[in-house]
Amino acid sequence: MAIDQASGRSIMVSSETTTLKRLLIHSPDRGLGKVVPSKAQDWLFEDIVHLDTMRRKEYDYYVKLLLYFLDPDKIKGKLAAINDDLSRSFFIPGHENYFNSDRVVDFQRLLGEILEDKSTRTKLTAAICGIERCSYHIQEELNGYDAHELADIFISGSCSDKRMLFAPLPNLIFMRDIGIVINNHILLNKPAKTARTRESILAQFVFFYHPMFADIKGNIIEIPENERHFLLPDDEKASDYHRCTLEGGDVMMVAPHHLLIGCSERTSIYAAQQAMKILFDKDVVAKITIIKIPKKRDYMHIDTIFTQVKKDAWVLLSALARVGDEAKKKDVLHFFAPADANKEFKILQFEKGKEQQPREIENLEDLLTQISRDDLGVTAPVRFIYSGGNEFPYGEREQWTDSCNLLALRDGVVIGYDRNDKTIEAFKKEGFKVISAKGLLEKFEHNELSPQDLTDTFITLPSAELSRARGGSHCMSMPLLRG
Repeated sequence: MAIDQASGRSIMVSSETTTLKRLLIHSPDRGLGKVVPSKAQDWLFEDIVHLDTMRRKEYDYYVKLLLYFLDPDKIKGKLAAINDDLSRSFFIPGHENYFNSDRVVDFQRLLGEILEDKSTRTKLTAAICGIERCSYHIQEELNGYDAHELADIFISGSCSDKRMLFAPLPNLIFMRDIGIVINNHILLNKPAKTARTRESILAQFVFFYHPMFADIKGNIIEIPENERHFLLPDDEKASDYHRCTLEGGDVMMVAPHHLLIGCSERTSIYAAQQAMKILFDKDVVAKITIIKIPKKRDYMHIDTIFTQVKKDAWVLLSALARVGDEAKKKDVLHFFAPADANKEFKILQFEKGKEQQPREIENLEDLLTQISRDDLGVTAPVRFIYSGGNEFPYGEREQWTDSCNLLALRDGVVIGYDRNDKTIEAFKKEGFKVISAKGLLEKFEHNELSPQDLTDTFITLPSAELSRARGGSHCMSMPLLRG
């Protein structure tokens, strides 16, 4: 089940843009419909979303696109029936009509499958009830549920009878954050916020207990907590140099030997250092570049300010690019920024065996150009497509709604949100074709196009509700296999 027949591998990611063959996702669950304004910030969710719209009119298109590209036999010829089914049974793990793909894999399905084992179920239920401080009676009640319903409860926090047993996990739709595949290893996250602790425990159990990952169990990396953590004063525990937090949105595998790690409001310098030490010791990569970005809510992770769309092309926020200095002169808000604001941004590149002599890279564009040319062998000019077309104030506005957060299905074919008009125009100017997810699916279904026909294409995903959640198509994926 887990092995790709062509490559003989269950996991392997050495690039951001080679052809995507397997990934983890998580469709919006009923827990998102339980987020209330008073708790939204505590649960790390940006807004109150309309769940049915987010599912049926937006995220379901994402799943259908992924299936057409990665596992077309699961969807070809069935589109009309899927669209007409108001129950959405095609998208519900455990349902007899569920698409059940081993290439487009819903995390909830894997969780339900490991819960069918009595021993695993007992251990995980005890762990969840422990961190959620459940009563003995609740723990006994949980033991009576079907495995797939129990998986839904562990994720959504609520039962089918609508009772809430614990807080929902609305951020689990951002599958990228639970872990990252680095060549043939998986680096598990260390969430920065308490609200995501349950996600981390669920991820540990899925990766260590599910048969899909049985052959790489020895290649799962967990970053150890600072052993002095319990001895540190509270103010030092919160320090970037002592706290151990890392999320997948801050990690990019850009070339077979080269990894990027962002230090942000969610990923600490200490965790980046520990990850670098382990990865170098295990010879997983030879070069790691650490990108320290400002700790701002609108940046959050490095994949919110840039992603790669093709070997020779990147989309990024101009304020942190080479053109940023000139752009700031036109931005009246710049005059109200702290004088040392730019000191928050720094790029250091480390090579295995030379960790004490890092090379400082002045500008983000210089780094990305180096990756395209030196690591990926690009000989053509490296292209930069700026959020909002580098036009004030659209660069920042559209970056907020994930204009820089794109998933490459393969080199030059990307999925992004339809609402970022100026960024889409910038893609058009660089020769990209633009087509809506709905229109493309219809062309696939009627044999007017096939996924193999597409080159340099920006696929627009409906995003009125998805964009409220503060994460794009890159965030919503955890690639397991590219090639």
